[in-house]
Amino acid sequence: MPDRSLPRTERLRSLGAVRRLFESGQSGFVFPFRYVWHAEADAAATTEVLFSVPKKFHKRANKRNLLRRRTKEAYRLQKEILQRPEHSADLDVALIYSTKEVLPYKQIEHAVRRILEAIAERL
Repeated sequence: MPDRSLPRTERLRSLGAVRRLFESGQSGFVFPFRYVWHAEADAAATTEVLFSVPKKFHKRANKRNLLRRRTKEAYRLQKEILQRPEHSADLDVALIYSTKEVLPYKQIEHAVRRILEAIAERL
């Protein structure tokens, strides 16, 4: 059974890494997410992810937290798509929730799966 946790080491926290991701990363859009990813050929093959729900669209913190939790859960359960042996790259991914609607978990899960599959096929 694969490890389905999301430890701190798999979260993108470094300011330099975030800056590099948004300056030189590739981006796309799958409703309701805008996603940015950056891969570097490396022997370590680690994947780090950043989740964001802008205050611009959701003023109340409880809604932002709800959407962030749903996104984290969807990623956590499907992250093995990116962690296959044939993918040997240091990968940074940002998932930015970019709609004003509070969508159900199933729709968020489907969008995250499509994003991860799109990134995996480009690696």
